[in-house]
This record gives sequence, structure tokens and C-alpha cells, in this order.
Amino acid sequence: MTRYGFNIRTRSGQKVDNISILAANREDAERRLKQMYYRCEIIECRCKQQAETSGEPLDMENIITLISRRAASEPSGTH
Repeated sequence: MTRYGFNIRTRSGQKVDNISILAANREDAERRLKQMYYRCEIIECRCKQQAETSGEPLDMENIITLISRRAASEPSGTH
């Protein structure tokens, strides 16, 4: 999947920046964008290739360890 970033002008003339859409190709991203912003004008489109995942499930033990370390390093009473 590819992440597409759009800057657009709405049909009322308002500029909207940094709309991010994840899609298989640019045509699909533009179709989704135009569903949200009917008759918009695309000013700019940027694409950023997503890192391919290895297909392995997330290691929950590592995630919990990272969260625990961060929580332990924060000063108490900051909430």
C-alpha cells in the first residue's frame, strides 16, 4: 500500500492541506478523496511508499516491555 498526501481546493474555494489517504494506487486514492471532497481541485499529490511488513504478527511481549519502560522513566505525578 502507498500513502498519498493531497493538498486541495474545495468547491467553495477553501484550501485544505495534508490530507493523507492509504491506497493501492493513485487512482484509488483520488477516488476516495473525491468521495470526501466532492468536486475538489487537486493542487498537489505526494506519495510515500509504505514499508513492507514481513507478515509476522506483532510481538506483544516486546510492545508491553517498551510501554513499561516508558512508563517507568516518566516522573510520577505528571497526569
